[in-house]
Amino acid sequence: MADEIKAPELESRNFIHAFIEEDVAPGGQFEGMTVHTRFPPEPNGYLHIGHCKALTIDFGTAEKYGGLCNLRMDDTNPTKEDEEFVEAIQEDIHWLGFDWGDRFFFGSDYFEEDYRQAEGLIKKGLAYVCQLTPEEFKEYRGGVGVPARSPYRDRPIEESLDLFRRMRSGEFPDGAMTLRAKIDLNSGNFNMRDPVLYRINHLPHHRHGNTWCIYPMYDFAHPIQDALEGITHSLCSLEFEAHRPLYNWVVENCDLPAKPRQIEFARLGIDHTVMSKRKLRRLVEEGRVSGWDDPRMPTLCGLRRRGYTPKSIRNFCER
Repeated sequence: MADEIKAPELESRNFIHAFIEEDVAPGGQFEGMTVHTRFPPEPNGYLHIGHCKALTIDFGTAEKYGGLCNLRMDDTNPTKEDEEFVEAIQEDIHWLGFDWGDRFFFGSDYFEEDYRQAEGLIKKGLAYVCQLTPEEFKEYRGGVGVPARSPYRDRPIEESLDLFRRMRSGEFPDGAMTLRAKIDLNSGNFNMRDPVLYRINHLPHHRHGNTWCIYPMYDFAHPIQDALEGITHSLCSLEFEAHRPLYNWVVENCDLPAKPRQIEFARLGIDHTVMSKRKLRRLVEEGRVSGWDDPRMPTLCGLRRRGYTPKSIRNFCER
């Protein structure tokens, strides 16, 4: 009998892979470079099945292209962060079979550099200290076809620089001032209407104690962190699509060593499953479950207790 003709195996390739292959090809923006991604969880709770899709894409994409993936704790908000969550996140990622080597970072590692970049924007006339109260901020935000406004937008550079330094020194209470980017108060994308870059928060930080009382917003800190770590592709879920112009604005206007590219993907959706870390945390804190690893919880440690294997979870998230 004639030898059977086998159909060639088709390689899995999605739009993220297509973008990356375009970027690393001759003439691409990352030609000849190693693909470098990152997974940036906020250490304010345990990872759940929704996070698993994100980390599978982040680590799996780097794995596919022989690249690198960093693990970076997004600890720029001291409100609910805790070392317990840092350790649990590492344990869950290792259980799934991924590793970050020696590339384990904290967003707070870059606080001094974030601050330096913010001062740089003020000196360029691209940021200003705003004294609108939270209530006034909402009132002046505008609407569709109605521009936002701030009476502090044309504050002199030296005055904003002085106030920002005094914000850092702890002179003002929470909510008294913010540092805002000067972009476009008429933008149809509300994320570009002079977004807040820094806010005052006198709560102690889980790693830095009371060293800092001003903290960068995620949309400002994240692109800076990506650039400093040499990230080529910042892969994130779809709710950040409208934030991409701000990500690019920060990359273009700050003094950074690289220009990473943000690509968004759809979040994991499962019917009848709570995938909000805030709501899951409430179940734990109110004693409605026995803990984050309660088998009824959609957390990775809860699924582990129910008997799911790492392979089964990875296969589910990679579909």
